[in-house]
Amino acid sequence: MEKPEFEPQILADGQGVSFVLVRGHTVVECTITIAALEAHFWLEPRADDVRILRTFRDGYSRIRAVAERRLLAHPRARLELAPDDFRPP
Repeated sequence: MEKPEFEPQILADGQGVSFVLVRGHTVVECTITIAALEAHFWLEPRADDVRILRTFRDGYSRIRAVAERRLLAHPRARLELAPDDFRPP
């Protein structure tokens, strides 16, 4: 299982988890919404912070793969992943 380069953090508004991807010499600030974690990673509604971060870490390989594909298609400095990003094409 891959491990995030930097520790993920729950957003202040509680609506997502922020994490950082390092691609070569570029740092990309990323966020995955709680809605995406609930819809595609089996996070139960109203989960506590510990469970949210555990779910994020358990799904990190898939989360990272989706983030990297989006960044290859459209390079940017910030990226937000929502439920639609994890649906099959």
